[in-house]
Amino acid sequence: MRIAPKHVKFLFMTGAAALAALGPTMACAATPVPNKGDMAWMMTSTALVLLMSVPALGLFYGGLVRTKNMLSVLMQVFVGFSLITVLWCIYGYSLAFTAGNAFIGGLSRLFLAGTFNPATGAFSTIGTFDKGVVLNELVYVGFQATFAAITCCLILGALVERVKFSGILLFLAFWFTFCYCPVAHMVWYWPGLDTTPGAHPVGGFLWKLGALDFAGGTVVHINAGVAGLVGAIILGKRIGLGREPMPPHSLTMTMIGASLLWFGWFGFNAGSALEANGSAALAFLNTYLATACAVLAWMGTEWIIKGKPSMLGAASGSVAGLVAITPAAGNVGIPGAFLIGLGVGPLCFWGVTGLKKMIRTDDALDVFGVHALGGIFGALATGIFNDPALGGPGGSAYPGIWHQLLVQAEAVGVVIVWTAVVSAIGFYLIKLTIGLRVSEDEEREGLDITVHGERAYDL
Repeated sequence: MRIAPKHVKFLFMTGAAALAALGPTMACAATPVPNKGDMAWMMTSTALVLLMSVPALGLFYGGLVRTKNMLSVLMQVFVGFSLITVLWCIYGYSLAFTAGNAFIGGLSRLFLAGTFNPATGAFSTIGTFDKGVVLNELVYVGFQATFAAITCCLILGALVERVKFSGILLFLAFWFTFCYCPVAHMVWYWPGLDTTPGAHPVGGFLWKLGALDFAGGTVVHINAGVAGLVGAIILGKRIGLGREPMPPHSLTMTMIGASLLWFGWFGFNAGSALEANGSAALAFLNTYLATACAVLAWMGTEWIIKGKPSMLGAASGSVAGLVAITPAAGNVGIPGAFLIGLGVGPLCFWGVTGLKKMIRTDDALDVFGVHALGGIFGALATGIFNDPALGGPGGSAYPGIWHQLLVQAEAVGVVIVWTAVVSAIGFYLIKLTIGLRVSEDEEREGLDITVHGERAYDL
């Protein structure tokens, strides 16, 4: 049937009008909006990670020091966490998670500019690991803020009972700026969540290599553990170490802290899936299982070697398990979680006994022996157990055990060197300017009363 020209013109105009009318609707449908379930899960995860520092880490560390220094540890964790949170919202998030180069981001999100438009009420969004799924960017800012803050606070465990309060706060600000932000950018930044490792020229250096770190084995634990060891070497040993008894003053507090760490770590690991989905479920159960395995493995090792199972050993085993499963949480299957938990217990037990004696450094609360060593083990094990043949979720993109293991080892090596150099510079700068260590008299009397004018307990 032949259509008259005037009818063609009518149909064309009608169709164009219809498409114009549908245009906004189609545009809206094509623009992803945050899922309320994902948003709720991520805000809950953020609160859980905050719990890991305040109060969990404070109680865990505080119970391990002597009574006269309990309050000083709580203050260092509480105030350190607050300081890094503020710096994160000023410039840290921008340096870590915006485009720049392979080693550091830019300043496009300085003071969180662009995350909210008060004129329109519009919030910016960021992608997750699934195409077309987004989160409110401010939720992601808050979630990552807790990671930055707890990483800095982990370092404190190596320096307790003799570090100057002003000195350590200044060091944390320096280290956060020149160590944490670049490492987070190198490992976790890529310009679009729909891309793959190596697919974009301005992604983070270690991301482009294909390094796997689900929730912070390199960024958090190796980073903090190496910094703690460097600080302990530069700061020097506590007065009387090896000659005077320095037992933990409250293993009850330490056990409560360890339990809260385990609880909060579900937000740390499962939250790193960025969605309430199967990946989060896998990370959740792996975190649960590997930690339980590590408790039993550390306790069993200690029982065999020392003849008695200790509460301190069980609590330390739980932290070792949590550390080791962190880079692997969503990157390995259930078999990997079993073996990582069982393997890290004996390894970190040796780290805080045999290795510590070999190093001869006063890493007071074993930050290196648990966090760095456990993080290294977990990062390397991730490369192995990501293999689909071993139950991992690597899929068709998995390049093979030896290739992925080499990439993981490169990432571990880069972070160790970067952290050691930056940490040494920071500690020496503080030591040569305002000072890093309290006086001998202050150390002997205890930091609670001499630095803060308060006591943790009425004696």
